[in-house]
Amino acid sequence: MAGNVYGLDLGTYEIKIFDKKKDTIWRAKDAIAMKNKRYIFAVGDEAYEMYEKAPADIQVIFPMKNGVIAHFDDMQYLLGSLLEAERRFLRGDQYVIAVPTDVTEVEKKAFYDLVLHSEAKAKSVRIVERGLADALGFGMDVLSDKGIFVANFGGGTTELSVLASGGMVLNRLLKIGGEDFDRAITALVRHNREFLIGNLTGERLRREFGVFDQSTGSAIRVSGRDLVTGVPSQMEIPISLVRAAMKEPLEDCVRAIRTMIDRTPPTVRRAIEEKGICLTGGLANLRGLSTYLRESIGLPVMTVDEPELCAVKGLQKIISDRNYYRRLSYSMLDEDYRWLR
Repeated sequence: MAGNVYGLDLGTYEIKIFDKKKDTIWRAKDAIAMKNKRYIFAVGDEAYEMYEKAPADIQVIFPMKNGVIAHFDDMQYLLGSLLEAERRFLRGDQYVIAVPTDVTEVEKKAFYDLVLHSEAKAKSVRIVERGLADALGFGMDVLSDKGIFVANFGGGTTELSVLASGGMVLNRLLKIGGEDFDRAITALVRHNREFLIGNLTGERLRREFGVFDQSTGSAIRVSGRDLVTGVPSQMEIPISLVRAAMKEPLEDCVRAIRTMIDRTPPTVRRAIEEKGICLTGGLANLRGLSTYLRESIGLPVMTVDEPELCAVKGLQKIISDRNYYRRLSYSMLDEDYRWLR
């Protein structure tokens, strides 16, 4: 039986995998539950279900941090477990991995080594810049378009990419993502209301309220702990408090986008101004985000259904099209790759 080809998009909180043989995309949480900091209790979706709910002796960890692999051995075990248990991968399979551009060569090579030196015994591992994969999955013609701006708002990072004629012109990885918005919400609720909520509750408030609409009097009742009395309680959290918490990280993202556009070469910039910004990533679904960016930056902002799958859909196109595969992916073992120079 011929080996399979997998496309891997390794996010901070979720792994997206394209299976060529079955022509399907499947997803799993990027989480591991450790018991007594020594034994792996659960992985994937099962581990994530324990987040902020598990007893004291079980800790849920996320092997990815700020867009790169923070716990290599844990990540390797998690990926191997998911592929073997869920899809019965075979030795000799091929892998194409989407990685951030704006990381060090050592961090980039960690993605390569993750699969190459795993129990999968991969036949080959090739790398694709995530910005290119995102644009392909969005539906852009990356090989001929003269200017594309991709803003990937993810759970742990925001990646900004300027593309032209199949190449990367500019790229910047911001250490701002959904988790930062959630932490900002929990911190402001604690400071202003002396009320302690968890990150999952902060995420719920972010999702419910969004970032841009005309509503000002809405509130959501959430559970937490009153820091004055020290006992569990419930409290109404107003939309104004949530919006105020998200203001600073949103403004940081807008400033970074403006700076990137200002640094873009004139011909590429003109093409971007005509098309607008391609909004992808898990946070692209956040209600009002596209409107906020359009009002703040002054350019059209486009998104698609399931923007969090743009990168893995781009990998699907690269794996399925020989021309894309040859021109947009590369091996870190190639003689002309800069790592070996």
